[in-house]
Amino acid sequence: MQRRMTLLWIASILVYTFLYIPLIIVVIFSFNNSKLNAEWVGFTLHWYQTLFHNHEMLLAARNSLIIAISASTLATLLGTMAGLAIHRYKLKILPILAFTPVAMPEILLGVSLLLFFLQVLNLTLGMFSIIIAHTTFCIGFVAIIVRARLQGMDDLIFEAARDLGATPWQTFYHITLPLIRPAIIAGALMSFTLSIDDFVITFFTKGVGEPILPIQIYTMIKVAITPEVNAVSTLLMLLTLTLIFVATRFDTSVLRSESK
Repeated sequence: MQRRMTLLWIASILVYTFLYIPLIIVVIFSFNNSKLNAEWVGFTLHWYQTLFHNHEMLLAARNSLIIAISASTLATLLGTMAGLAIHRYKLKILPILAFTPVAMPEILLGVSLLLFFLQVLNLTLGMFSIIIAHTTFCIGFVAIIVRARLQGMDDLIFEAARDLGATPWQTFYHITLPLIRPAIIAGALMSFTLSIDDFVITFFTKGVGEPILPIQIYTMIKVAITPEVNAVSTLLMLLTLTLIFVATRFDTSVLRSESK
């Protein structure tokens, strides 16, 4: 038994090392005082200063934030409704409609959305088309998380609320919503993360003119991976970790208030 636990610990350490060492290297080399970024020369903040004075990169980051916030908000709202509908009505067609974008390859989804926007809707590609595409892609993830949360709950809670005279809206607002709130927050965070760094769908549904962060980074690394790209990646990781920390603190406060 002790030998098996030791092997599991060793395997876990190796897996997490494989996952996090590249991220640590990206962060370290964002402070490297070298344009080639092939070896460590010295510590500098020059690349962050260059990044914050790069108008095109700042515009791309602003556009990506607008798209990610809009898409995650819409996907959270629609995905929560889809998860509730799938759990309540038990129709076989609903999971297929909600989860198909999740299982579909991104390149196929991007091409199909491109053809739909241009040939069916005759829509000019731009930020609006990207928001619609990202929302379509993220709805299924939110629905899966909310549905999983609902399946772990006892339906007798809702029946008891109805027996006590609560209306469907009161039951949802006072019982269902607080119970599924952690799942909604998790779905929103996942949607935001998937949207802000998505490349394939953004590439197919992006118009001409407005720069988007993943496309901008791809354009920069065509020539060479400079420390400026590492700086952008480091800031993205910092943003993601901050959101995870805030969500964790929020969930902890909700659990404490419910226990009281």
